[in-house]
Amino acid sequence: MAKYIEDFKVGEKAQSPGRTITETDVVLFSGLSGDTNPAHTDAVHSAKSPFGQRIAHGALCLSVCTGLSARIGDLDGTAIAFLGIDEWRFHAPVFFGDTVTLHTTVLEARVTSKGDRGVLKRKMELVKQDGTLVQSGLFTTMVMTRAGAQAAGKAE
Repeated sequence: MAKYIEDFKVGEKAQSPGRTITETDVVLFSGLSGDTNPAHTDAVHSAKSPFGQRIAHGALCLSVCTGLSARIGDLDGTAIAFLGIDEWRFHAPVFFGDTVTLHTTVLEARVTSKGDRGVLKRKMELVKQDGTLVQSGLFTTMVMTRAGAQAAGKAE
């Protein structure tokens, strides 16, 4: 169920369902982004790399974070705008067949001076099935307040 900015509490944690990263994901992302680096697309080249195999694009996995955040459902219909990503780090590779989940922690949830919206800052951690942290950083999102939703005719 979607939350308004007032519903978020500092320290609150959530976890997404899992998402397995497939070769198809990587092929499609390569075509969409134009990033055909052999680290992602060439099995022979990648076998000689420090990872010993092809890896998923870091940007693909960051994009998966946005989708997994949506799967949690907290902002379904109450998000106004994605304001930014800060301190994003790539800690470990994601290989084809790895399943990742997103772990979120609310760091800040405040109403803006306009009163119809708020700013939500969350720590995001993308974690593989074995517990390895693969990416982390901060997402900042503008979120409706209850008053803002009522004024827009969207409140329950």
